[in-house]
Amino acid sequence: MTDHRIIRDGVTLFARESGPADGVPFVLLHALGLDGTIWDDVVAHLPAGLRIVCPDMRGHGQSDVPPAPYSMGALISDCEAVCDALNIRDAVTLGLSIGGLIAQGLAVKRLDLVRALVLSNTAAKIGRPEQWQARIDTVNRGGIGAITDDTIARWFGPRGDQGQMAQARARLLRCDPVGYAGCSAAIAGTDFWTPTSGLRLPTLGIAGAEDGSTPPDLVRETTDLIPGSRFELMRRVGHVPPLQDPAGTAARITAFLTEIGHR
Repeated sequence: MTDHRIIRDGVTLFARESGPADGVPFVLLHALGLDGTIWDDVVAHLPAGLRIVCPDMRGHGQSDVPPAPYSMGALISDCEAVCDALNIRDAVTLGLSIGGLIAQGLAVKRLDLVRALVLSNTAAKIGRPEQWQARIDTVNRGGIGAITDDTIARWFGPRGDQGQMAQARARLLRCDPVGYAGCSAAIAGTDFWTPTSGLRLPTLGIAGAEDGSTPPDLVRETTDLIPGSRFELMRRVGHVPPLQDPAGTAARITAFLTEIGHR
């Protein structure tokens, strides 16, 4: 396992790499308020031979927290910089939630970096700008704790596992409020319905049946924008499959990688 720190425009971006240096590249992009460690249990179930890179987006994890707001273009360029610095090309890129927006934007901008997409619990447009501004205002006034209960309820639904919810709450509370607000602004300003509909590459969409943040129909609608894509629904799972069912998440990823010959 190797830790990398890549500097782009004065911002230091953290990324953790595992697997063989000459392995098949696989990039995993985390959700808002979390960091690259959410993939740890999924990675443990993936097949050998993958070169796995898990970046922390700006404002999250071990990456720098520049002043908010951030643009989606900056987040995409950050991911691009990580891939270029590590000499990654033709990767399968998996994005969860805001990570899925970044993955879509990266594929549109740099198709040489992205061979295929896994779009998990995400959409081409997530929520409305006024909803995100209200959340930003709440975080600016009261910190991450002010939105934590609401967020966990949307992520897990009424039947969520209490232990998993407590783990996710603890992770969310570690997020810097400036980073959270900055990335929330990026989501608020993003609408990828048109650019994503122009993509032509293998794509798997994954949704959680209990997800209140990006409901299954929204994930399916986004996945269907890309011809030839396929969609899978995970039962008894909400917005964060890598924390709720890492083995099931890895199984779906592995089947997709096998299907497209990325092994």
